[in-house]
Amino acid sequence: MTKVCCFGELLLRFSPVANGEWIRQTAMPVFVGGAELNVATALANWDVPVKYSTVLPENSLADDIIGYVSDKGIDPSGIVRFGQRVGSYYLPQGSDLKHAGVIYDRAHSAFSELAVGKVDWDTVLQDTSWLHVSAISPALSADVAAACQELVAVASAKGITVSIDLNHRARLWQYGKAPTDIMPGIVDYCDVVMGNIWAANALLGIPVDTHIHSKGHQTDYLDHALATSEAIQKQFPRCKVVANTFRFDTPPAGLRYYTTLYTAGQQYVSTELLTDSVVDRVGSGDCFMAGLIYGLYNQHSPQDVVDFAAAAAFGKLQELGDATGQTVADITKRQQNSMRFLV
Repeated sequence: MTKVCCFGELLLRFSPVANGEWIRQTAMPVFVGGAELNVATALANWDVPVKYSTVLPENSLADDIIGYVSDKGIDPSGIVRFGQRVGSYYLPQGSDLKHAGVIYDRAHSAFSELAVGKVDWDTVLQDTSWLHVSAISPALSADVAAACQELVAVASAKGITVSIDLNHRARLWQYGKAPTDIMPGIVDYCDVVMGNIWAANALLGIPVDTHIHSKGHQTDYLDHALATSEAIQKQFPRCKVVANTFRFDTPPAGLRYYTTLYTAGQQYVSTELLTDSVVDRVGSGDCFMAGLIYGLYNQHSPQDVVDFAAAAAFGKLQELGDATGQTVADITKRQQNSMRFLV
């Protein structure tokens, strides 16, 4: 079977206990992650043939990481070796990537040295029928963004399905270009777009209702998701599938979650999922993306695709670490339990 190739920067996540406790413990957990590797890890766990592509330096630390990737059942043949260091970030335990806790340490990483003409994408894309990328990589620099556009153009010319996660990391866009200057040129080549109504606005310029939160009803959000999906497909004719996620905090420590999928002129909505507590928010969106690819790759029905992806993402909230360890059976059981609850 041809493979799904996930491309993006591998990052080490250092996860200190807050308030200086990590100093007293003289310890700090470290996780091997990065959005696209999280997707690849889930797919491998769900028996989808997958490879991973990134840039790592020629050193023993990177050798260990490649061994880790391979041990997860992921083909590491798409990994390119040059540069001096592996990127990392610090996120105190319990924090959310979109809030103030994250501290990036990825400047001058090997991945940041990407540029047009520096990688043989034909080699990277061998035995590949699906390429997955995210909006995090183009946020790093103009050179990396140009290399990403080069990659998706090569994939598109080969007839490879291209998916993108519109992760919006505002702190990373620091090189003088607005996301809307860069991202449309990449999404032009994408068949599947995943994100939310706010990311579509920030990255692609798709209109967003600034008063949507004051309305606050699920029907309002679903109507907006439909309008956003239609606008994306109109602006990017290659796009066949648009998915949107909605995740709302429910004080004191819980959240409410549901998702949509739009294809062939119809919007499909997942079951709404609720929890009173969360173990780790990191990687939930990546798990949804993996679930989306899993269902589409296996040609499941649109409703089954969005329900599976939502249940996978929701389950990830109860796992510590960047990538999910859930099995297909775990996720299917959660879907069944949710349906019984609704009945």
